[in-house]
Amino acid sequence: MGEDLVRNRKAFHNYHVLETWEAGIALQGTEVKSLRAGLGQLQDAYVDAVEGELWLKQAHISPYEFGTYANHDPLRARKLLLHKAEITKITTKVIRKGLTIIPLAIYLNAKGMIKIKVALAEGKAVGDKREALKEREQKREMDRIRKGARE
Repeated sequence: MGEDLVRNRKAFHNYHVLETWEAGIALQGTEVKSLRAGLGQLQDAYVDAVEGELWLKQAHISPYEFGTYANHDPLRARKLLLHKAEITKITTKVIRKGLTIIPLAIYLNAKGMIKIKVALAEGKAVGDKREALKEREQKREMDRIRKGARE
């Protein structure tokens, strides 16, 4: 995975990530320029399966500053590019197990192409979120103690 352009920072807090895939994403020219400038957001974004295709919805990519009349709609649905077999595999798991598909990050791969990392995820309960926060705090405290002992 290359350089992250946009990251969904709340994804690991709100969901248990089970499986991930790399997908292409159908973008317009001004969207590419905005993403390269870091003007994207995946906060409330999700992936929806419609008629055998996966679509990224509610992902906000700001209009390009130097764009003209051909500038894009910031919240338009964007088609994800995966093999048919992968789409079928993902959608059957969503239907059978009640899972959701969430975007984790939009990034540049080694060839300079913009890709999106999507994940099959299960929502966390409030107690799980609290437990994760508690574990993170304990780990930070142990790291502080270790660092203080070295100095």
